[in-house]
This record gives sequence, C-alpha cells and structure tokens, in this order.
Amino acid sequence: MKETQQWTSKIGFVLAAAGAAVGLGAIWKFPYVAGNSGGGAFFLVFLFMTIFIGMPLLVAEFVIGRSTQKEAVTAYKVLVPNNKLYPWIGRMGVVTCFSVLSFYSVVGGWILLYLFYSVTGGLWENAADYAKLFGETIANPISAIGAQFIFMLCTIFIVSKGVEKGIEKASKYMMPLLFVLFLAIIVRSLTLDGAWKGVEFFLKPDFSKLTAKTILYAMGQSFFSLTVGASVMVTYSSYLKKEEHLAKSATSITSLTVFVTVLAGLAIFPAIFALGVSPTEGPGLLFIVLPAVFGEIPFGHFFFILFLILFFFATITSAISMLEIVVASVAKEDEKKRPSASLLIGLLIFVVGIPAALSFGVMSDVKLFGKTFFDLVDFMVSNVLLPLGVLAISLFVPNKMKKELLMQELEVTGTRGKTLFNIWFFLLRYIIPITVILVFLNVIGVF
Repeated sequence: MKETQQWTSKIGFVLAAAGAAVGLGAIWKFPYVAGNSGGGAFFLVFLFMTIFIGMPLLVAEFVIGRSTQKEAVTAYKVLVPNNKLYPWIGRMGVVTCFSVLSFYSVVGGWILLYLFYSVTGGLWENAADYAKLFGETIANPISAIGAQFIFMLCTIFIVSKGVEKGIEKASKYMMPLLFVLFLAIIVRSLTLDGAWKGVEFFLKPDFSKLTAKTILYAMGQSFFSLTVGASVMVTYSSYLKKEEHLAKSATSITSLTVFVTVLAGLAIFPAIFALGVSPTEGPGLLFIVLPAVFGEIPFGHFFFILFLILFFFATITSAISMLEIVVASVAKEDEKKRPSASLLIGLLIFVVGIPAALSFGVMSDVKLFGKTFFDLVDFMVSNVLLPLGVLAISLFVPNKMKKELLMQELEVTGTRGKTLFNIWFFLLRYIIPITVILVFLNVIGVF
C-alpha cells in the first residue's frame, strides 16, 4: 500500500505554502513590475486582487486538494470521474509550473552568482557601476547557464527528499530568517536621504497611471505571488491533515504574502529614489539597488551576503513548490519514483530554460511578438496561463463540487460561518470569472 505523505504540522504547511507564494513573486518581481506600472495605483489594484480574488482562489485550491488527498491532475479525476475535460485543469497547472521554473531558475542562478561575487569581494570592486556589472553578468552565457544549472540541482535535491524531510524542513528555517533581515534592510533604506519620495511612489496612488494593462499586470502579479491558478496549492493541500482549518491557513498565507510585498516595496523604492535609480529599471532592479544600499550600511558587505543567502532560501522554496507539482503528477504517490522523477524532470526544465538564460546575451536579439524568450515566458505565465487557470478553477469548484463537501471541508458552522461561506461562494461563482474575462476583453480591445 502506498503511503500518502503529509505535513507534520500546520506551521510547516503554512511556511511551505507561504514560501511557494513569497519567493521571487513578492521580492524580485513585484518592485520592478510596480515600478513599470505606476507604483501606488498598481499596489492598490494588486492588494484588491489579492484579497478578493487571490485568497478565495487559494481556499478553492485547498478544498480540491485536501478533499481528494491527490495531486493536481488526479484530484480532478476523483471529483468528476469519467470526465476527460476537467483533469486538463491540473495538466495546465503542471505546464504552468514547468514554464515558470524554466525562467525562474535563471533568476535563481543570478542570486547564486551575486552570492559568489559578494563572498569573493568581486561585487564591491564594481561599486561605481552596479548596473554595468549586472548587465555583464547576465550576458555571459557560461556563467548564466552554469548558475541556472546549480540552482536546479539544489531544487532537485530538496524535492527528491519528499514533503517532510525536504520541503517542510527547509521552509521552517528559511522563511523566518528572511523576515528578520528584511526589517534591517527597510530601516536602512528609509534613513537614506530622499527616501520619502520612494515611499510616496509606492503607497500614494496616482490613478492617472491606471490602464487596462496595469490592471492585467496587477491581477497577474497577484496570482503569481499567491501561486494560484497553477494548482500548486491543490498538490500542497493534498498533504494536509483533515483537522487543519483551510480558511485560516489561506488567511495566514495571504497575509504573509501581502506583508512581504509591503516589506519589498519599503526596502526597494525608498532606496531607488534616494540613489537616483529609475523605478522602471526592469528585472535587474534588485541586483542594482540593493548592493548600493548595503554599501551604505556599517558591515553592509556581511549583511548583503546574509540577505542573498536568505533571498536564495525564499527563491528555492518557490522553486521546489513548482517542481513538486510536476514530480507529484508523474510519481502518483509512489515515493520510489520520486528521486528519479525529480532528477529527470528537473534536468528537462533546465534544458528548456536555457534560451531564457541566454535572453540577455547571445539571444538578446531573438524575439517573438517583440519580446525576448525570458520576457515572453514571464508574460505568458503571469498574464495568460495563470489567469486561465484561475478562470477554470473558479468555474469548476462552485459548479462541479457538491456544496455539502465544500461546507464540510471548510468546517462551516453557525450564522457567521454560513455568511462567510456564501460570500466566498458568490465571489468564486460570479465575481472572479467575470473579472478575469472583463480584464482580458479590455486588454485585447473588445471594449
């Protein structure tokens, strides 16, 4: 008989799920996407999308996974037997996770390179022009691909160890340390001359900057940050014990994600304006601004090394969640297959991700639809695949799952519980699919 893996504690699950959510979405991607999309107005839309669309979706994925105790593809087969259509929601999630990790691992490699530069002192020798160093680093095909490969090996190793000994154990140590060091960065960032302009840019909405694309990007960023729409949380919640309260877990994870996003904004934007860097710098923003910030702090070199280590931890927790979804769909609870499946799938993702690693160097002129391979995969995942996954799940749960099962999994009791359940059900059945469809139609110019 196959033994189903489980989280050993609620805090282990919450930290692992938060690690899947936080990662590059909140720390790396949010600052540069917000910088390119209006700052405060973008953040306000992102916040709205996260609370009223992202969190209900998170609960929905939890219900699917925990009620079936199956990974993403099989879960839909269990809930709607003899139907060949709905398992494609899980398969689309697997494809999404595969695609995300193919370019995500590239950024993970950048972190490893900067960790090497910091430890050896090479980073600080280029203090006069961090932007130039970053450009040269990501343009070098050998270092970019080599670092990406090492990052994928680390991800493969943790996933091969399984849920309890690999994913949960790593998350319990990595995530709390990240929060502590983030606070230290914020204190220093806010005390730089001219920092308040960055705070205003981040927290003061300028609604004249709002466009249909801004709303689409904010929605995509919300889905990317919470890791909803890819059935990641379906698989993660399938390892969850029946006594854990799903709604409370979803609230904790959403709160941690928003909290880290605010921390990232307060750490990055004040420093950007204080140091005279453009908030529209792009994917390299973090690697250009933070070295300059740490260079202004006593013992800053040491603290930056610590930050890179913890940033790596946050990134790897997201990466293992994505590899886990693909591995779980192949291994099908047979833990004997996990090591070999982790290795083969991880290496395949690495190979597929090589064009993304070369998008800033030898393949920088190779463009599809006006975008490099890295930018195209990023755009397709955040603004097409994840919203489509969200739309599919929001249509599936209220229409294909029995209401009694939903109420049972969410432990609905009393008048207050029924009211909250009805609000969640209404959002899921009507508001979320309509919102996703309207945003899409607006962007493509239907109205």
